[in-house]
Amino acid sequence: MENDLLLALVIVTALGFDFTNGFHDAGNAMATSIATGALRPRVAVGLSAVLNLVGAFLSLNVAATIASGLVQSDAITLTVVFAGLCGGVTWNLLTWFFGIPSSSSQALIGGVIGATLAAAGTSGVKWQGLVEKVIIPAILSPPIAGGIALVGTFLIYLISRPVPTGPRDRGFRIGQVGSASMVSLSHGTNDAQKTMGIITLALITNGTLSADAQAPDWVIVSCALAISLGTYVGGWRVMRTLGKGLIEIEAPQGMGAESASAATILLSSYYGYSLSTTQVVTGAILGSGVAKRGAEVRWRVAGRMAVTWVFTLPAAGIVGALAYGIAEGIGGDLGAALVFIALLAVAISFYLASRRNPVNPDNINDEWTGDGVPAEPATTSST
Repeated sequence: MENDLLLALVIVTALGFDFTNGFHDAGNAMATSIATGALRPRVAVGLSAVLNLVGAFLSLNVAATIASGLVQSDAITLTVVFAGLCGGVTWNLLTWFFGIPSSSSQALIGGVIGATLAAAGTSGVKWQGLVEKVIIPAILSPPIAGGIALVGTFLIYLISRPVPTGPRDRGFRIGQVGSASMVSLSHGTNDAQKTMGIITLALITNGTLSADAQAPDWVIVSCALAISLGTYVGGWRVMRTLGKGLIEIEAPQGMGAESASAATILLSSYYGYSLSTTQVVTGAILGSGVAKRGAEVRWRVAGRMAVTWVFTLPAAGIVGALAYGIAEGIGGDLGAALVFIALLAVAISFYLASRRNPVNPDNINDEWTGDGVPAEPATTSST
């Protein structure tokens, strides 16, 4: 049975999630380049936005995984999809507000899984697909990216040892423009696909598309534009944590971390794995820190991030289940509309609270601190 009003709410919420995905994950591509001075902040996010847009058109494998690989199609309703998106958006806003680099991908998947469990029980989830396509990649991707970055960074320093530090760093800062661009491109091939998959799932559920349909062109374009716009806005608070919170990064390390990240993400997109680019980039940054003799790796900050990752799926799932319960409990379009209004109020509240002491991207390098914690109170951040 078609419900165009609820479908419209789902699409708007999905594009809102895509936008938060973009500004939340802007730091994945450009934090190290900004930290080393390879790119100025506004130039970096502008370049990243364009390449995210391009990358969104290169592959639909991840979109297919999200649309049909995680939940049983007969257990899905528009309310389930909508509630799952609410879980993903809420977790993205919360972690952005506190400047914690977390996985937008897992937030979205957790929200959808939680809403599905609330609606249909355990039989509604394709547990094998969840384990193979989400959980195992989440466990393996950080150490894999870290290992690649460790070896690559070690070789970079070994090969460039005869070169004086000044010319060496200038050369690698130029190289970082290319490696950071590849991370942005790969981010578009992976993260933008998730929202395409969700909207496609909603269209199939509503009867607008056939069960075996791929994402329509308008879905691809709108999702690509939403994530690109979010990237250009830039999540400066999260970017600060990735850029200076984990290690004091130099240009050779930045290029090593970015190259390892891009390779890992592009490979996962090819096979349709819904990878967390945040976890990949974090693992690569840590690997590049370990590779440099005498470098300080702030494992305490990494540990806080890892704890957040563990809670992402269940926390977003709880919000998704609650959103479903409220929407279904009230019933009809009214229930979904009230949940949407509540979500909008939460987003506005986070934004207004963050404006009390905004992060200025034009002097973000000066505002970064050594331990990844900003000088201002931890609850004041902004895009």
